[in-house]
Amino acid sequence: MTTVEKVPATSYQQFMPADRPVQYLAPDGTGVDSAARYARPSDERLLEMYRSMVHGRRFDQQATALTKQGRLAVYPSSRGQEACQIAAALCLGEQDWMFPTYRDSMALAARGIDQVELLGMLAGYWHCGYDPAAYKVAPQCTPLATQLLHATGFAYAEAKQGRDTIALAFCGDGATSEGDFHEALNFAAVFRAPVIFLVQNNGFAISVPLARQSAAPSLSHKGVGYGIGSEQVDGNDPVAMMAVMDEAVKYVRAGKGPVVVEAHTYRMDAHTNADDATRYRKADEVEGWLARDPLSRLDSYLEGRGILTDELREQMTVSADADAAALRAGMNVEQDVDPEDLFRFVYSSPTPGLTEQRNQVAAEIAAGELS
Repeated sequence: MTTVEKVPATSYQQFMPADRPVQYLAPDGTGVDSAARYARPSDERLLEMYRSMVHGRRFDQQATALTKQGRLAVYPSSRGQEACQIAAALCLGEQDWMFPTYRDSMALAARGIDQVELLGMLAGYWHCGYDPAAYKVAPQCTPLATQLLHATGFAYAEAKQGRDTIALAFCGDGATSEGDFHEALNFAAVFRAPVIFLVQNNGFAISVPLARQSAAPSLSHKGVGYGIGSEQVDGNDPVAMMAVMDEAVKYVRAGKGPVVVEAHTYRMDAHTNADDATRYRKADEVEGWLARDPLSRLDSYLEGRGILTDELREQMTVSADADAAALRAGMNVEQDVDPEDLFRFVYSSPTPGLTEQRNQVAAEIAAGELS
């Protein structure tokens, strides 16, 4: 029999959505008056975040170029969402796990995953490209919202074994319309699974605007309906993002239950290189969000505080360019392809049908019919 600890009726109310997204920086990088209760990150941590954002932006540019060179089948850019992803990655401990979507490559890079390995799935390899156990990062998930259930179950299991592990589950606004999202939130709330649901609300589920998906005051309010601590934050404000994620990690690790964080942001580029975003959004809308670019926002803020100098900025740019060059070189190395891999990892004990198929391919290779 499963015994469920009674949840304090008001525990989640310690973490309720603000009326407006939490914001500490104006679009030009100057400070704004804020009544938010979250502690602001130190300058040292913000400088490290800036460095990761510079590398993330350059990685995104290089990955987009690789699609045009035929090295990637597809690439979903996350330009404009750097603050959301990198703040989330930097707030976790080494013992914590991430459950990302296909668009969260910058978060994975900030977690330390080799960039060539990171793009393995999008290059068409049979595996996800990296070792999930080594980095504590689950494979990037393409189906909407299924990773939220994986994260919830994993977090619950870790807690049952007495481990101090948090699961961070990424999703977009479109995923909040999926049944898996609601099932994950309900289970996490009832069983107090130590999981953070980070909803990157970039305004569109491919081409479907948010207004066609939800009439809720905010997506973070959906967490309140399940008795989950929730917050909404300006996802293009790096200071606010890190401050809210710091508090979310602290809250969940203290055993107070899950948290939903909605980050209001914007996808600057199309859904993928196979999408034409001009068919469903206007140029002036994009221009408005470009003026709220999280990278230039943090750049201005740190420069104004005397933390970021021209010399340091140049060093980071050169380092990011070197990483991009290494990525290009790595992706241009032809992979050894073994047809046996099609069958080797499907089942621990192959079925008769699979064995027949494997033998047929082996015979065709031996006869020179395949190469």
